Amino acid sequence: MDLVTIDFETFYDTHFSLSRMTTEAYIRSDQFEVIGVSIKINDSPTDWYSGDEVGPFLKSLDYSDKAILCHHTAFDGAILSWLYGIKPKFWFDTMSMAKPKHAATIGVSLKALALFHKLGVKGTEVVDAKGKHRKDFTPAELKRYGDYCINDTELTYALLKKLRADFPVSELLVIDQLIRMYTEPAFELDRSLLQQHLVKVRDTKEKLLARLGGADAAKNMLMSNPKFASLLEALGAEVPTKISPRTGKVAFAFAKTDQGLQDLLNSDDTAIATVVEARLGIKSTIEETRTDRLIQVSERGPLPIMINYYAAHTGRFGGGDKLNLQNLPARQGNVIRTALVAPEGHKVIACDSSQIEARVLALLAGQMDLLAAFREGRDIYKEFASKIYGIGVDHIDGTQRFVGKTCILGLGYGMGPEKFWTMMKQSKIAMSTGEAVHIVSLYRATYPMIPKLWNKCDGVLQDMIAGREGRIGNLLDYGPDGVLLPNGMTIRYNGLCVRDNGVSYLGNPREYRKLAKRLVAGTKEDINWTGIYGGKVTENVVQALARIVTSEQMTRLKHEYGIPVVLQVHDENITIQPDDKAEWAQQVMEQVMSTPPVWAPTLPVACESAMGNNYGECKA
Repeated sequence: MDLVTIDFETFYDTHFSLSRMTTEAYIRSDQFEVIGVSIKINDSPTDWYSGDEVGPFLKSLDYSDKAILCHHTAFDGAILSWLYGIKPKFWFDTMSMAKPKHAATIGVSLKALALFHKLGVKGTEVVDAKGKHRKDFTPAELKRYGDYCINDTELTYALLKKLRADFPVSELLVIDQLIRMYTEPAFELDRSLLQQHLVKVRDTKEKLLARLGGADAAKNMLMSNPKFASLLEALGAEVPTKISPRTGKVAFAFAKTDQGLQDLLNSDDTAIATVVEARLGIKSTIEETRTDRLIQVSERGPLPIMINYYAAHTGRFGGGDKLNLQNLPARQGNVIRTALVAPEGHKVIACDSSQIEARVLALLAGQMDLLAAFREGRDIYKEFASKIYGIGVDHIDGTQRFVGKTCILGLGYGMGPEKFWTMMKQSKIAMSTGEAVHIVSLYRATYPMIPKLWNKCDGVLQDMIAGREGRIGNLLDYGPDGVLLPNGMTIRYNGLCVRDNGVSYLGNPREYRKLAKRLVAGTKEDINWTGIYGGKVTENVVQALARIVTSEQMTRLKHEYGIPVVLQVHDENITIQPDDKAEWAQQVMEQVMSTPPVWAPTLPVACESAMGNNYGECKA
């Protein structure tokens, strides 16, 4: 298979750029213009094509036996696919490949990676190209720009050699699939439904703000912490609090970056989310903005779905291109899902891995009775609810089962009674703090191997710091570099150390750079360390393993059965198939997603599937 390395240079200015627009809107805009492209085929010298040369050369190649490599392939790949109709046999992306090792340290820009790996220096000619169409370049300027682009392509090719050495093939298949979700969009959008929803969302917001005296008056009132807290309580929300680092006392968690406030911002309760948005001075609600963006996309074509590979250090994916379809709150989710429509003559099929994290947790902890219950297909949620309420499984109602479900899915990572009580209150479940204490204690007593796993992972952190190796649950090896996953990747805790308030690590590149400056230049910048403990390590590992399970299922569907996954939402794989193949595809998906992975043959995986004309019908 030939490797074609490609890099595009395109027109941009102050108001028309990727820093101000989504990638989809930028490429599909009437203002979009290719200045030129550099192309390297295997080891041959890199060539630069500009103007009328670009299309004919690109289309002259046979891509049925070629892989295409770019840095940020979602961008260059979308240009190739949408403008030139090019769909290669395989996509490589050095930006994605760099994320597992470098996202939390030096970052994943081509400039930073080239310097780190001593490949060369990325030029700066792109700065001078701002605001210039191709016709505005002199021949000398265009040559310099071409040389700059050629250098980027050479750096990308050299970077692939560095990253490819120990990068698992299974993860290359995952990256290829994620890029195709964006470059080969399959979902159409129901614009009429979205427009109706937007009117309703705006009307609801305006009525709520009117009751508060209007947007400006509401913002002024809500800037008072006590008044804001009182309003949240009146709306039935749990007021988020934190320990102030300055005073050491309990304080309102009302800063924009506080997780408690972010949770309220994404609340399923429209009123709660709206007042938080007003407090933060957000003119358009998240729901409003997302719906409006989808309407705009629908005017340009099918919906490209950008999913960020390795958005978290556990390997979990994240939403991209300012349309996070990985996170659709219930208050807006089903309308948005219903607006994601299969083309005429096709069906949407969604298959969800049932309780995958809880199953992985039980396996890793060695909680054999829980594994047996999953394997036998029993209703675990009802069974635990029956212990809570002291009644038979057959008498558990929907609310009680919801509590049992929350326990099974939420208490496995060390959640304490206070947080559990808060979660129940936010879900409108009446419960005393004493009952919360009892339920948490009951969970830990019922499944004692799970708390033992937390303690084991506390020891894992100490071993890593001391440079020792070991094994977790007879499934995972670990050492000073982190926890080795069955796909060959590693969960890393950069800068792991013991501090006054416990074990911490550097959670993002900004803090990593601060530490580097302190060590090299003796700067005094404060470093925001990320705390880590056994329960959190357990959560990291379980989420990483669950992601591997669903990703391996996704790539099996494509490469063994020719069923491409067009959207992946955490534990769910979604495809679109012609009507005459839909039932077969659904059966294959159920079979694949009910088969345990080879690295965990005793994991009792299961799935649920549904079919419909749109994604919403698969979630009903």
